Amino acid sequence: MDKALQQHRAAIDAIDDEMLKLVNARAMHAQAIGALKGGGLIYRPEREAQVLRRVKENNPGPLSGESVARLFREIMSACLALEKPLKVAYLGPEGTFSQAAAIKHFGHAAHTEGCASIDDVFRNVEAGTVDYGVVPVENSTGGAVGTTLDLLLEAPLKVCGEVDLRVHQFLLRKPGTMAKAVKVYSHAQSLAQCHEWLNQHLPGAERIPVVSNTKAAKLASEDENAAAIAGEAAAEVYGLEKVAQNIEDEPNNTTRFLVIALHDAAPSGRDKTSLVLSSKNQPGAVYELLAPFARFGVSMSKLESRPSRTGLWEYMFFVDVEGHHQDEKVAQALAELRDKAAFLKILGSYPAAVL
Repeated sequence: MDKALQQHRAAIDAIDDEMLKLVNARAMHAQAIGALKGGGLIYRPEREAQVLRRVKENNPGPLSGESVARLFREIMSACLALEKPLKVAYLGPEGTFSQAAAIKHFGHAAHTEGCASIDDVFRNVEAGTVDYGVVPVENSTGGAVGTTLDLLLEAPLKVCGEVDLRVHQFLLRKPGTMAKAVKVYSHAQSLAQCHEWLNQHLPGAERIPVVSNTKAAKLASEDENAAAIAGEAAAEVYGLEKVAQNIEDEPNNTTRFLVIALHDAAPSGRDKTSLVLSSKNQPGAVYELLAPFARFGVSMSKLESRPSRTGLWEYMFFVDVEGHHQDEKVAQALAELRDKAAFLKILGSYPAAVL
């Protein structure tokens, strides 16, 4: 057995040495590409999506496609940082799901910067103090994030990516606390996501919404009578004990985040386009807005209405369709929509989430 172990370990060492050479060779090519660009955009969402799709499709195993893609995500992140570490704003403070989404999309080599509000994320991206922002747009349990939708309508920014993040909620307490919690801090959406669990396990506890789950964790770390609902990262930041895990009511609880920038992405071959529009005030107007997608064979994956704030009972419709706005069928549908809609804004085209 000892001899067999040594043979395997020697083989692993040799493979590691070869991998080290190849990873650095890749980094040198990435640097050369950066020099050829001459200071232009170093992060190309469509190119990175194509690379990650290719490694997943070509992966022979035994590692899963997801695992391989995450490894390459970090390699690409480190290569980008050789040219210039990306600055990415998220809804802070440290330890939020928004930060986890930013790291999932850009890798650990990016510099993530927490903001006090979603509005601040948009402002920082617009001002150019950061390269990108990551903002929550909808949750599979809690629904749409209205603030993000409203800001997408108003801001002169583009959507250039999306991130799907599986959200696991934990009940966190100050270590050594024995008494049952009499109050539970968390973000309003997280409280909603754990509603039934709280009814069953902490029916008498006061539920107190706060600005973020990380803020909830901080408050719980200072109060022996309190608990927090937050993610695992928040427990590590504030040294809290994980009393219960995966307490979300919906086992497939997922939050979708959008990546915002001053630019969108070129076609990657598997894209989405987000837009917002409003209908004319006449019978059948909403039907007329949706008809071009059906007529040109464009699949619609989302339709969300929001009050327009310009008139009573007037609404804006947020729509996601499959395909890039440069694709022929999508372009034809959008051209027809421009004649039918009272208002139309293309929020951006971007690669569909790979990880």
